[in-house]
Amino acid sequence: MQLTRLQFNSSSVVILSLTLILFAGFFSTRITKKLKLPNVTGYIFAGILIGPFFLNLIPNTIIEGMDFVTDVALALISFGVGKYLKFSILKANSAQVLIMTACESLITAIVVTVTMFYLFHLPLMFSLLLGAISSATAPASTLMTIRQYKAKGPFVNMALQVIALDDAIALVAFSICIALIQASGTNTRLDVSVFLIPILLNAMLILAGIAAGFALNYLICESRTDDNRLILAIAVILVVTGLCAAFDISPLLACMALGATYINTSQNKKIYHQINSFTPPILMIFFVLSGMRLNVPSLLMAGTLGIGYTLVRVIGKFIGSYVGALAGKSPDNVRRYFGLALIPQAGVSIGLALLGQRVLPPEMGALLSTIILSSAVLYEIIGPACAKSALRLSGSIPVIASGVPNDELGKVMLLDSKSG
Repeated sequence: MQLTRLQFNSSSVVILSLTLILFAGFFSTRITKKLKLPNVTGYIFAGILIGPFFLNLIPNTIIEGMDFVTDVALALISFGVGKYLKFSILKANSAQVLIMTACESLITAIVVTVTMFYLFHLPLMFSLLLGAISSATAPASTLMTIRQYKAKGPFVNMALQVIALDDAIALVAFSICIALIQASGTNTRLDVSVFLIPILLNAMLILAGIAAGFALNYLICESRTDDNRLILAIAVILVVTGLCAAFDISPLLACMALGATYINTSQNKKIYHQINSFTPPILMIFFVLSGMRLNVPSLLMAGTLGIGYTLVRVIGKFIGSYVGALAGKSPDNVRRYFGLALIPQAGVSIGLALLGQRVLPPEMGALLSTIILSSAVLYEIIGPACAKSALRLSGSIPVIASGVPNDELGKVMLLDSKSG
């Protein structure tokens, strides 16, 4: 029974909905602990269970009204990814990262394009578009799994650096493919703004993120109390997030730039640990909401096409990462297990699919959205478990964490902040 069917005012409905989301997420971790699965998997399943396609406990107006939570959570996650983009680390393995990114993104795009065109008989331009989107990798579930199991080391650093570059490559490739589709005659007029504006806006917001990183370093001085440091950091992150939302752009790249600029100018990880101890409820709400928003019936609508895209992209990531590791002379654990870390895909791909739906002809746009949304259901379910397997098999999870995994994300982050 939905909360709105009971006699509550609007404020109490919102508060009780948040309470239900938090309790659903918490109790889901009781199950994932027994099954030795990442907490993120439990959060997503909890969202599916209480969402509109099963128990339907939360009103749709509440779900739609929490869109800002997605932006805030992605901003906090991507700010944390920026911590791994230190120049000293990038310089040490820049060749390996660039070779890995080029190989895995390009080979995945080729494998998906060729399969969609020859096996599923989709138009060539449309297959190219799917190939471009397939190169993107979602950092959210991977970073949350890294935090939960306190994973660290070269494998983790390379994974997050490659994921960050993946999203930028996917954006550029997608924009080029949209231009090719228009130029091929799908549209009668080639609208340059369709593919130039997203790139220019992202570039502008990345610059804004860099500027905000310098400003944050200036604001957080030694004389600040811990409370004021946290307040200022969250305020600066929200400024960048608000600018991105104003232009309808994902905050991922801009907030990664913010986090990377701050760590390189300050060389101080303390604020990242403080934010880690602040964010568990927000991130839990984000992942439960992600589960509630997953269009489960789209799996049936997409049929073999959606499932085929999902499997082919996974194969492409495995082949591409293996070739990239060989070409870059990366360690054995990278060659064997890196593909598992690149499986999650949701946020960026969904954003690109929705953009494509607006600029493509109606039938083509609807098909693109159906394929990507249906695959997102599968990726959100299997992605966290695959990320955990990659971290465990690569030796990135400490013995204590892998032997007795912490079952509360907040506890893990708090311990991490104390150890840092």
